[in-house]
Amino acid sequence: MGKIIAVANQKGGVGKTTTAINLAASLAALEYKTLLVDADPQANATSGLGFDPASITTSIYECMVEDVTIQDIVLTSPNIEFLDLIPSHIDLVGAEVEMINVPNREEKMREALAPLKEVYDFIIIDCSPSLGLITVNSLTAADSVIIPVQCEYFALEGLGKLLNTIKIIQSRLNTELAIEGILLTMYDVRLRLSNQVVEEVKTHFQQMVFDTIIPRNVKLSESPSFGIPALLHDAESKGAMSYLNLAREIAVKNSVALAK
Repeated sequence: MGKIIAVANQKGGVGKTTTAINLAASLAALEYKTLLVDADPQANATSGLGFDPASITTSIYECMVEDVTIQDIVLTSPNIEFLDLIPSHIDLVGAEVEMINVPNREEKMREALAPLKEVYDFIIIDCSPSLGLITVNSLTAADSVIIPVQCEYFALEGLGKLLNTIKIIQSRLNTELAIEGILLTMYDVRLRLSNQVVEEVKTHFQQMVFDTIIPRNVKLSESPSFGIPALLHDAESKGAMSYLNLAREIAVKNSVALAK
């Protein structure tokens, strides 16, 4: 059975989609069969893998609202073997309103993804930057959650609210949901502030924090404009290497044999 990992933080600009794309690509590069699920109406993970959201006719929205079979909408990455995508679309914005009277509406994504758990080693969900119904669906479907936290002044702002939401979901909707780890992103070794945030987060959360820290890196910023992960844009860049290290760390943590 594959593991479903949601990448979530209601704060925007923390490197959430960058993490989802590059972690999925790195796991695929290590030869794990990986599926990236774009659960953000902005569809940045979809375009970040080289697909045009405007040309997407069926997406995760149709699976949740119209019960379209999820196997029918899987897209294969043109650039990376072992990597597939469930795309998103701007229509997902309306899903929360359309599903307001649907029974068990928080479990629609879990039901949709269930047939794919046996097909993939890892399923990575890129959540929207909110704590709305789509994010609740993602966390209900997930086995664990990665929380990206940027190494900047407002780093811990809102983190308590997210952790509280996770506790509510653990108690009511998904008792198996675990925190995979807190991922420090946008780290700048030159800034005293970055180092202070690292120390503060590690002091507060200790073993919950990943050993891997993602640096500020121009290649990570550039690669989405080319529709490819950083690993294909510049495999030797610090950003690409950091996400490869994160993929290895997650594989080891989950006792999955690393590809030779």
